[in-house]
Amino acid sequence: MTTPSPLPVPTRPALRRSGSDRWLGGVCGGLAEYSGIDAVLWRVGMVGLTVTGGAGVVVYLLLWVMLPSAPLPADRSPSIVDGYVDRLHTAVAGARTGPAPTDRG
Repeated sequence: MTTPSPLPVPTRPALRRSGSDRWLGGVCGGLAEYSGIDAVLWRVGMVGLTVTGGAGVVVYLLLWVMLPSAPLPADRSPSIVDGYVDRLHTAVAGARTGPAPTDRG
């Protein structure tokens, strides 16, 4: 009897802001690449959250800072805002991991 070959495990891309599908910061494009749901639906959801209570703006800004940026295409250069957001992301990510604790015994 032959053993069946194992099925390949599908891999997801890393959760990051999109480098190619971006209108403002690439958050919805990155969520679309990660989840497989069209970016237009993510954008409609963000607008819906914004209209119904304002949470969409807060969620978008938090994701913009918390998610690392994917590499930009060769024909596109980062904007000034992207530079600020990347520096803020580095500061937040560094603070989140923090320095290694010392053993003061």
